[in-house]
Amino acid sequence: MRIGFKLMAEAYGPKELIRQAVKAEQAGFDFVEISDHYHPWLDVQGHSPFAWNVLSAIAMRTDTLGLATGVTCPTVRYHPAIIAQAAATLAIISDDRFTLGIGAGERLNEHVVGQGFPSVRGRHERLVEALEIISLLWQGGYQSYEGRHLQLEDARVFDLPDKLPVIAVAAGGERAATLAATHGSGLFVTEPNTELAQAYAKAGGTGPRYAEVATAWAPSAETAVQAALRTARWSVAGWKVMSELPNPANFEAASTTVRAEDIRDTFVVGPDPQAYGEAVGKYTAAGYDHIALMNAGPDQDGFLDFFAKELRHQL
Repeated sequence: MRIGFKLMAEAYGPKELIRQAVKAEQAGFDFVEISDHYHPWLDVQGHSPFAWNVLSAIAMRTDTLGLATGVTCPTVRYHPAIIAQAAATLAIISDDRFTLGIGAGERLNEHVVGQGFPSVRGRHERLVEALEIISLLWQGGYQSYEGRHLQLEDARVFDLPDKLPVIAVAAGGERAATLAATHGSGLFVTEPNTELAQAYAKAGGTGPRYAEVATAWAPSAETAVQAALRTARWSVAGWKVMSELPNPANFEAASTTVRAEDIRDTFVVGPDPQAYGEAVGKYTAAGYDHIALMNAGPDQDGFLDFFAKELRHQL
């Protein structure tokens, strides 16, 4: 099992995220992951730096820390040829520590280029084509592709790593979990869903299975709850809402009815190591082996110290 730290890119600027990643390595985390957003979820979060720049800087400031996008949409805001090149370069400069997390995207980030946002079916069709294009380019040589939605014309990625990155495909349903096995080399989820892990394995998936655990650390549970309520209440709405709203103002409106009780039901809150261990245990029991802790509490340094001194050895 590997334990990771989710860099809250919507809540901190790029230099601070780099500093946190360095401290996460020192605290004993195995990897960090970062969301690849254009906008934050809520205006109060106030940040959303370019994930690839941040990861590149982290790669040069760390030695053993794994890196991952959690996750990148390679079909609207980006063309998959760009992601194939970016991921290959990051794999080289990180000495093969990079995992490419891939997903179908959210309207929040993809609509900004004025190309609209596809239906669920259209997103999955595009995701398949994007994964096929990335795979083609990572074979080396000049490649072309003519899909229903995406095209590639006589393109080549010149700098390829000796070991290609894992492609962990985000899945919220069994169809996407099967896609992760057939077109990717890893799985990425946000809930301890046994069925998704089983669907991935049934389709032949044998790679790492990434998952995120929502936490909010603070010296008191109530302080943790209030911090998460202020900046992370958007996450309670569920994926069908999270994937469709276009701007932080919409998430602000959609999350006005979220209560402290909802945060307690969704997040591990407060300073009790046992509660964190129990939450992680649900994911490992469901079949996941790369667990990222996403801290929505008010003090990231405090959480990193808590992990190093109290939580790491227990987990």
